[in-house]
Amino acid sequence: MKTPRSAPLAALVALVVIWGYSWVVMKVALAYSHPFDFAALRVGIAAVLLFGIVILRGRGLALPRYRMAALLGTLQVALFVALSNFALVYAGPGKTSVLVFTMPFWTIVFAHFLLRERMRGAQWIAVSLAFAGLVLIVAPWRLTNLASSVLAVAAGAVWAISSVLSKKWPTNADPLIFTAWQLLIGTAWLGAIAAAHSHPPVRWTLEFVVALGFASVFGTAIGWWLWTYVLAHTSAGIASLNSLGIPVIAVLGSAIQLGERPAAMELLGMLAIGVALGILGWLGIRRSSAKPMVRG
Repeated sequence: MKTPRSAPLAALVALVVIWGYSWVVMKVALAYSHPFDFAALRVGIAAVLLFGIVILRGRGLALPRYRMAALLGTLQVALFVALSNFALVYAGPGKTSVLVFTMPFWTIVFAHFLLRERMRGAQWIAVSLAFAGLVLIVAPWRLTNLASSVLAVAAGAVWAISSVLSKKWPTNADPLIFTAWQLLIGTAWLGAIAAAHSHPPVRWTLEFVVALGFASVFGTAIGWWLWTYVLAHTSAGIASLNSLGIPVIAVLGSAIQLGERPAAMELLGMLAIGVALGILGWLGIRRSSAKPMVRG
């Protein structure tokens, strides 16, 4: 069955909106729960939801192979979610999302070593701008800012290497089933960590339940399924375009709903990273227009 040309683009737009606002929702939820508990809950609910959808569709639950599901469930789900949640505890959604979405620049670095993809031309300009923006946002001369920044950048690096590995060892599994297994494996890791770590219990307020519901159903279940679909049906350059819109929505949403106002230096750094992401997005569009689209 052929995939319509517009389907990956529609999935990408939906992903930008959902993941952009999810950063605000997660910040709200973490006011009522420890990062380990919230991570295990939202990923676990999402896994149950996706497996339920697979069963309702009358599809089998098995994968041809489980190596990539285990690898990505550990890195792209468990480690990424844990790092980004902890970063949100110490910083606002806008700043955190911008630092996490330095992912495309880490992708270039890892692809150079793992996929033998060389950096060319404008990619050097993008990476230089991104590095300058990182320095302005992280502000290493202000140690109070360092912990959240390091956690957020590490989350972006983990996501990047996960994406590169998924391109290095592609799987032909159904994206929905594959995502469900990733989330289940991630839940096992996060649940074990939450159980082993002593911390205050969740405060089950209405605001927390609503935030958990959005983060689980939209931000995690639908979001990761869309990401898996986009990766499977587009080039790496087009897939990374989501990085341009998501931090913008996160910054705007955080300013409107939470009153987050980044300092002038941070705004300048965000702008530099935004321009760099725009350059990468433009390069991705040029590459994809020169190649036939992958169809499934």
